[in-house]
Amino acid sequence: MLLAILLQAVAATTDFGLAIMGAGIGAGLVALGAGLGIGRIGGSAMESIARQPEAGGKIQTAMIIAAALIEGVALFGVVVCLLISFKG
Repeated sequence: MLLAILLQAVAATTDFGLAIMGAGIGAGLVALGAGLGIGRIGGSAMESIARQPEAGGKIQTAMIIAAALIEGVALFGVVVCLLISFKG
């Protein structure tokens, strides 16, 4: 019900209201997914370093590379959402 009211309000204000709202929701989901992914990587890395402290350097390197890749994908997703919102 609330979503239907929100959709009507956005659609009534502009012709591209739904695209803008979809881009905003998409950007939020991208940020949420990236945050969850990096948090999970960090937690798993700390757990594995606690189990094998001698492999800490290799684990940390792999963690940083994976986090950078996730950030890259998240940035790409946000840019796509911005391009959709500025289309109109």
